[in-house]
Amino acid sequence: MKRFVIFFSFLLSFLIIKADSGMWLPVLLKQKEAEMQQLGFKLTAEDVYNVNHSSMKDAVVLMGSGCTGSMISKNGLMLTNHHCGYSYFQHYSTMDNNILQNGFWATSYQDEIPCEGLFVTFLVYMEEVTQEMLKGVENANTLQERDAIIAQNMKSIIDNAIEGTDYSAEIKSFYYGNQYYMFVNRVFPDVRLVGAPPESIGKFGGDTDNWMWPRHTGDFSLFRVYANQNGEPAPYHPDNIPLHTETFFPLSLHGIDEGDFTLVLGYPGTTQQYLISDGINLVVNYRNPPLIHQRGARLDIMKKYMDLSPEIRLMYANKANSIANGWKKAIGESKGLKETNFLRRKEKEEKFLEVFASQNDNNYSRYQLLMELKKLYETNKELETKAVTLRETFFAIELGSFIESVRPLLKENFPWSQENKTKLLSLAEEFYPTYYKPIDKEIFVELLEYYFNTTRKEWIPASLQKYADTDRESLQIMAKQLYDHSVFSSSEKFSNFVTAASKKEIAVMHKWLNDNTMFLDAYQALKEISKNSFTENTLSNIRRQIDLKYKEWVVYAAADTTGRFFPDANLTMRVAFGKMEGFSPYNGMRYLPYTTTDGIIQKENPEIFDYKVDGKLRDLIIYKDFGRYADANGEMRVAFIASNHTTGGNSGSPVLNSVGELVGVNFDRVWEGTMSDIYYDVNRCRNICLDVRYVLFIIDKFANAQHLINEIEVRE
Repeated sequence: MKRFVIFFSFLLSFLIIKADSGMWLPVLLKQKEAEMQQLGFKLTAEDVYNVNHSSMKDAVVLMGSGCTGSMISKNGLMLTNHHCGYSYFQHYSTMDNNILQNGFWATSYQDEIPCEGLFVTFLVYMEEVTQEMLKGVENANTLQERDAIIAQNMKSIIDNAIEGTDYSAEIKSFYYGNQYYMFVNRVFPDVRLVGAPPESIGKFGGDTDNWMWPRHTGDFSLFRVYANQNGEPAPYHPDNIPLHTETFFPLSLHGIDEGDFTLVLGYPGTTQQYLISDGINLVVNYRNPPLIHQRGARLDIMKKYMDLSPEIRLMYANKANSIANGWKKAIGESKGLKETNFLRRKEKEEKFLEVFASQNDNNYSRYQLLMELKKLYETNKELETKAVTLRETFFAIELGSFIESVRPLLKENFPWSQENKTKLLSLAEEFYPTYYKPIDKEIFVELLEYYFNTTRKEWIPASLQKYADTDRESLQIMAKQLYDHSVFSSSEKFSNFVTAASKKEIAVMHKWLNDNTMFLDAYQALKEISKNSFTENTLSNIRRQIDLKYKEWVVYAAADTTGRFFPDANLTMRVAFGKMEGFSPYNGMRYLPYTTTDGIIQKENPEIFDYKVDGKLRDLIIYKDFGRYADANGEMRVAFIASNHTTGGNSGSPVLNSVGELVGVNFDRVWEGTMSDIYYDVNRCRNICLDVRYVLFIIDKFANAQHLINEIEVRE
């Protein structure tokens, strides 16, 4: 029997995490120090995170609410990914000054472009506050009371931490509420664009190469953080000065070779490593399929029109970019989970738990918990599918979203107030300049046809059942009425209606709004499905119950682990370490661990937008004019792969060598390992990094921005 118990424990430990993965809290890194040093790290945990002295964490920022940046000079210069700044490049581009297409390099502080709405967050310190957060919860009789106590505790802890400072703070839950940490930050809201390569470099390979290896994308950009005259966070002001950053990363020209130690420090967004088989099944067979189809359809239509003119491409570049990333990630995630048979293996392990449930009370309790989770997932898969199909369909149709944003204002009785007219015209000015009707019209038909003809009829909300059998021809008629004949069909028609509509015309509009409620019905249905309720069968309630069960589940997982037990990512600072290494994705194949500029020339295709090569870059490559940035063989390296556990949010993270020098910029994961948010397989999961020597080469030799090179500490 002892042999079976040992085997049982081994199997259950697989439910937790595989070896050689990890997203570690910097404050706890001392526990991993010996392991890091065995891999080649020549520094200490305190060199990474230290509250009393400067450390690596002081040179890493959360950029906005979804990327990471590295400070690389004493004057607030920040290095991140090109795709992290993509929306700003587009926003500040015109056809006469197309930053997105041509690139941008400020020659002085005065030339740097203030990025409205962009901010960066520096971590001051983190500390565990579990006891304080849970103080008094034993007196709660309901979940509502428990939540209220926790909310009050959170406010009190944060208020005490930031009183009398310019800090902000947040408290986040770990292990589904078993642990809480407070993160005290300084947020700087004045960030300016300094430099970005043209799209042909920064997004070379486009969506075709996205999530793929080998990669040849120069995915980087430069920003600068500003402060007031006293070095304090302040909104944009012309008198603000570059932030003096005492801690910043030197950039290494030594490069990196296979087997060398790598460390990634950044802000990974979301992982779900403790899912039971039903949770994985939900992702692969219920959540991802409608998302993949609907986003794929939108992308096909957008790209068809984007290829017709530079104006449309500029208008829709960021929209297509944001859609494509999640679309391709979902495809790769499902593919990876299927190819590794992870779902089937989970199911077998859970069956094993059932067989041995009667062996002792601990096994039985765990099995009962598993059954309770499975029952909740049975309800959840319907709610999740309803929600994702509604979001990916109705929220994706631009004109429908605009109509719902103005509907409350249009319902105002005649005569309209000037304030109401001003609001309507303002919303129109925001919407129509970045909207191309032929694209949205086709998307309307494609998405609705899929929704009404593939969604299980019983999963279509009652308010939309009247459309359940709508065919393509009927949708085309509806589209013609909406896009060609309604007051929403153009900016001019809408503006004229708002400014000059008569009482009769407004009455007709009210009737039209009452008769055309498909988008309103969809939005209301999603609201009902998702609403926050402790008593109803809603998505938020079921998710909450599932999380409460996982809170117990991870306690069992902690007992099984052998030292590699770390919390899911939640956009808090983490450390991942590994080494530069290639891998074999399939039998008979091996991926080398780095690429060179030779691959850019090999991929070049002037007929395909994503594979056009800038003439100057081409000449530099052909004549091997790489300067001091070439490797020992005279080659110009572009990217490399490593075994660091990363996810969304790690975009822009510094990739550091064994002595803390910046050797790369993290920007992606390999296609074969996209499922690493759920299952990290060390044999096929790799993060893709831009070689910092290629960054310096582009700044120096391509952009001739030597003033930026002089600002950076480059180590030979």
